[in-house]
Amino acid sequence: MNSIVKLKENRDFRRAYTRGKSFVSPYLVLYVNKNRTKNIRIGITAGKKIGNAVCRNKAKRLIRAGFQNINCSITSGYDLVIVARTRILSVKSTVVAYSLEKLLHNAGVAEKNEKNEKNID
Repeated sequence: MNSIVKLKENRDFRRAYTRGKSFVSPYLVLYVNKNRTKNIRIGITAGKKIGNAVCRNKAKRLIRAGFQNINCSITSGYDLVIVARTRILSVKSTVVAYSLEKLLHNAGVAEKNEKNEKNID
């Protein structure tokens, strides 16, 4: 797996929203867009609909923790923008990881690692 870079520029987020393909779960929305680099670029956002700054930061922390728990390899050359939804505040990071992994497989940017496979319901 190549290096993971954070998305920071507004134009990169807007490009993912307009040109990218979206995948939805009860906790997250994933926007996937091809980029011209060989890196995986990830941006995490939480809107004001989630709540105050404490709630938005908690949602982003849950997504980061869930992303670290993913046991699949992500194909390089994609921009991934992960948007938190309001229900994310009521679940643990393992549920977020399972949901994110499912979205990545539906998007076609992740392959499963068979030796570390977990089944969380």
